[in-house]
Amino acid sequence: MKFIDEAKIQVHAGKGGDGSAAFRREKFVPRGGPSGGDGGRGGSVWAIADRNINTLVDYRFARIHRAEDGDIGRGADKYGRGGEDIVLRMPVGTLVKDEDGTLLFDLAAHGQRALLVKGGQGGLGNLHFKSSINRAPRQFTRGEAGESRELSLELRVLADVGLLGLPNAGKSTFIRAVSAARPKVADYPFTTLNPSLGVVRVESDASFVVADIPGLIEGAAEGAGLGHQFLRHLSRTRLLLHLVDLAPPEDDADPARDARALANELKKYDEALYAKPRWLVFNKTDLFAGDADAETVARKIVRALRWKAPWFMISAISGKGCRELSGRVYQFISTPVEKKKGRRAA
Repeated sequence: MKFIDEAKIQVHAGKGGDGSAAFRREKFVPRGGPSGGDGGRGGSVWAIADRNINTLVDYRFARIHRAEDGDIGRGADKYGRGGEDIVLRMPVGTLVKDEDGTLLFDLAAHGQRALLVKGGQGGLGNLHFKSSINRAPRQFTRGEAGESRELSLELRVLADVGLLGLPNAGKSTFIRAVSAARPKVADYPFTTLNPSLGVVRVESDASFVVADIPGLIEGAAEGAGLGHQFLRHLSRTRLLLHLVDLAPPEDDADPARDARALANELKKYDEALYAKPRWLVFNKTDLFAGDADAETVARKIVRALRWKAPWFMISAISGKGCRELSGRVYQFISTPVEKKKGRRAA
């Protein structure tokens, strides 16, 4: 299924039923008096977070959602039936925004419910207007209109760790190495088109979720490439792993320059995202004659970046170093926030 992370919908609550003006006319009930019942309330529209859904694709094709109107009141003190509510199931991590961009709800937990629009109140029947001086009231009220809204839905994946890097840095290969996720990988340059989530199991009772975000290029914060569409997915993560290709195929490639450019894209997009803990992960050490050669190149990049945060060396294709890195990541994200110090990149 295609990954869809944005949609616009219209939601309309039901109108309340009108009240009734009626009188009792049974043969053996003299002076029966008013008996008009109230109208039923209109149905409301709710959203509920469902962890079994991972895309907003349904809302790309079903844009208008309308709840049922309430039934009218009737004589003999009969109240109208209330309109049926409708419930829209959305992925966990969905942001619901008003048409002006105001955040209304953040569906961050499975089963969380949000009232999108409320159904109109039913009208009053004439039995409510009876008094000592008005024994045959003919007044009744109409049902209220239900609320209507145009909403924007935005899905932000929920993950503990986010992978970022240039296209072909090896993010998809890494997530395949440490989890059961199977994003596409190939021996030619290309970028992932959709975010992939994988559960990394460090021990039988210890795991975390990692998100493979499509590769970023310079200008991503302004919308170049796919980066602008998917940078938002990094906002919920607690740690960023910045994968760097130690052996890029281009002759004029400069890993330090590229890493600095990607960090600038994060900063331009969102200062809070740039401030998140970020570790460097040097990938493709298997392309060097030995670990010492790979480490020499890695240390050169670290010095060029004046990097103060942790950095690691791995080979995603062979799995070397991946288990050790996963252990360190789990140790970091399982530590209370207030105890973490010195984790920010320079």
